[in-house]
Amino acid sequence: MGARVKVACVGGGPASLYFSILMKRVDPSHEVTVYERNPAGSTYGWGVTYWDELIQNLIGADPESAGTITEESVRWDAWVVHVHERMTVTVDHADDGFGIGRRRLLDILTERARALGVNVEFEREIAGEAEVADADLIVAGDGVNSVLRESHADHFGSQIAVGRNTYLWLGTTQVFKAFTFAYTETEHGWIWCYGYPFSGEHSTCVVECSPETWRGLGFHEANEADCLARLEKFFADILDGNPLIGRGQPDGDPHWLNFRTLTNRRWFRDNLVLMGDAAHTTHYSIGAGTALALGDAATLVKALHLGLPLPRALTRYERECKSAIRGTQKAALYSARWYENLPRYIDQPPRDLITLIGRRHSPLMARIPPRLYCGLDHVTGRLAALLPRRWRR
Repeated sequence: MGARVKVACVGGGPASLYFSILMKRVDPSHEVTVYERNPAGSTYGWGVTYWDELIQNLIGADPESAGTITEESVRWDAWVVHVHERMTVTVDHADDGFGIGRRRLLDILTERARALGVNVEFEREIAGEAEVADADLIVAGDGVNSVLRESHADHFGSQIAVGRNTYLWLGTTQVFKAFTFAYTETEHGWIWCYGYPFSGEHSTCVVECSPETWRGLGFHEANEADCLARLEKFFADILDGNPLIGRGQPDGDPHWLNFRTLTNRRWFRDNLVLMGDAAHTTHYSIGAGTALALGDAATLVKALHLGLPLPRALTRYERECKSAIRGTQKAALYSARWYENLPRYIDQPPRDLITLIGRRHSPLMARIPPRLYCGLDHVTGRLAALLPRRWRR
């Protein structure tokens, strides 16, 4: 690409905003505009998670935004696993985890982008490439339902696999002290949640269950208020009297979903390139979506400034990102399947259950009996402890 380029980023999520920041840091002469169809501050969701490795990467790419993100985040270094009326176990975790409100994250990135000269336009919907035809590069960062991608779905080779389980993304005023897993058995099967703090006042609480449990409990026909009231009873032990908070849908219905795993055979077409959830999604149970989106942004910026023609730069971006995310995609797939087969694992002794939760992304999990898997894991763990640190992994 030339020294100075005009870029249109469609979608104002973390990937697009971070890409715009890094583009301006590399060359302030770039003309970058981010188009977001929704009003400022109207983002969906509650908090997002990330891990210590991402912080180190952000510091290297843009210390200013990294510092603000770190200051605004909540940190934890332990898990709490709660199985109703059976066990509550706290487990120290090797890696630090972090949570930050999605709205706050977007505000930080928007402020940083504008300070660098990026033009961020809210309430501006881009329905097709023709509306930004004067751009040298069009970045589709408009999410899993990307309009720009869908207009060339055959070219990109888009495929979506719909998960079996049903989930609901909620907030709560209960501020968890650690990443919390809670499992409750009902007359219609198991229902569980993942909870993590993202501020001093709120936590995210993602509820999941099988379709049989979902229908058996009547959630398929319950309004949001009734749904939340029942869930508060199921998870009363961890909520400690705090309410669950929904999205407040206009029709009063809860926003139950089935997770959609998106893959694309190609990631670019001419000067249109996919990034973040428009290019790929990974199951929420491993908490990697934000990190992957920001990684896409950094990789694309790097590829664009290698002095290569645009097609070769985008080819390099696609190749490097596909390689980088392959392991995470597999881990997410196995983690999702673990939860789809939760009854196979949930009755194991506490120590074994902790092991199974921590290793749920293992490809071996579904192939051997849980008790045998745990035995092998404990043996290999003891053997690894005898090795020099550099060899343990």
